[in-house]
Amino acid sequence: MDYAKIAQEVVEAVGGKENIVAAAHCATRLRLVLKDEGNVNQGKLDNMDAVKGTFSTGGQYQVILGPGIVNQVYKAFTAITGIMEMSTKDVKDAGAKNLNLFQQFVKMLSDIFVPIIPAIVAGGLLMGLNNIFTAPSLVIAGKSLVEAYPQAKDLAAMINTFANAAFVFLPILIGFSAAKRFGGNPFLGATLGMIMVHPDLLNGWNYGSSLAKGEIPAWNILGFSIEKVGYQGTVLPVLAASFILAKIEQSLRKIMPSALDNLLTPLLTVFITGILTFTVVGPITRSVGNLLTEVLVWLYTTGGFIGGGIFGLLYAPIVITGMHHSFIAVETQLLANITKTGGTFIFPIAAMSNVAQGAATLAVFFVTQNSKMKSIASAAGISAVLGITEPAMFGVNLKLKYPFIAAITGSAIASAYITFYKTLAVALGTAGVPGIISIRPDSVLHYMIGMAISFIVAFGLTIVLSKKYENVK
Repeated sequence: MDYAKIAQEVVEAVGGKENIVAAAHCATRLRLVLKDEGNVNQGKLDNMDAVKGTFSTGGQYQVILGPGIVNQVYKAFTAITGIMEMSTKDVKDAGAKNLNLFQQFVKMLSDIFVPIIPAIVAGGLLMGLNNIFTAPSLVIAGKSLVEAYPQAKDLAAMINTFANAAFVFLPILIGFSAAKRFGGNPFLGATLGMIMVHPDLLNGWNYGSSLAKGEIPAWNILGFSIEKVGYQGTVLPVLAASFILAKIEQSLRKIMPSALDNLLTPLLTVFITGILTFTVVGPITRSVGNLLTEVLVWLYTTGGFIGGGIFGLLYAPIVITGMHHSFIAVETQLLANITKTGGTFIFPIAAMSNVAQGAATLAVFFVTQNSKMKSIASAAGISAVLGITEPAMFGVNLKLKYPFIAAITGSAIASAYITFYKTLAVALGTAGVPGIISIRPDSVLHYMIGMAISFIVAFGLTIVLSKKYENVK
């Protein structure tokens, strides 16, 4: 394979080296930031055998080449363009300049929450394991494993402690990640998170019942009463407080004499932010966060299977815009309040959408006569069913259009089904077949049936629609 020739053709197709601002690569894709994506010769890229697909997201134009090939093409690409080798983070930062305000907001949420997802996933899966011990089992005549085998009680209790930790101390994780993203000291952000869940404060989950009883403890300072309430399991309060902390720290460092900077800047940053958090920021954002969660849960419970079906229909189009990254914050809040919400309904619907995209792509593999499209569809379809949809969605379904229509139809029907049966997840993870380990034990059967519905409808409808297209036989 002539990697230099491929690189030269890609450079020409994306508008020449003068149109390229930055370039990096990941495991399978060239990730480019272009001055004007309108200068891209899409037809030329589509006709290149080495190119498995293209798509634009997050201010980046991405060319799918495949593992192994992309490394060699990138070397030749940088030699031709004269661009220094860059990391994907460098390209991501450069691409952010091409985003509008809303896209920048979504990217900010993604930057904050993606690093802490492993902790949330681990906690959620441990919570699911605890449910196996404590939920009634059909195998043991309606008894839980703990009831049938009391010797397992302490093991279940230990697992429950491990599971709850990430959610009880969630503000610490978010505080660290958010302060870093906003340009502040991440350890000061973590300290702020610790303050917000300090054991001297009223447990945040008991705030509602304590408020009804008029038993809210408070600090009385200079005639002002400040409620001593914690923020366990919250998202918005610590996000807003971390932003303020970072800006206060940055401002202080500009005016603080260097001899006093390391002493006074952290002190004043934490003290000022802490006061603002408990007097203004926390109470307001807690109410907003709770309201948002309640609205979503209300829509889910009252909209019923119709609302779930609409969400499933729109999920893939939302992914195209990148707005699905904003769901991470909502899902984190739903999981943090799992005793009230039961889990997140967004993850199962995302899985229905991903499986449908994969099924439609696999159907294309069977009906298309285009050898290049067949090659892309086989690997991309399997990948999508397992939870990674970009190659399938952008390399096949959107390009042919009719598989995408079939996929969102399958997703809508499957999402309506799982919504009807209140299928919930207790953890985040890979939204596809592997996602079964993230589902509540009492929802696993309906999750599996939902995936079957999604696959069958999308696959079958793709084959039916393909008969209307001349290039598919």
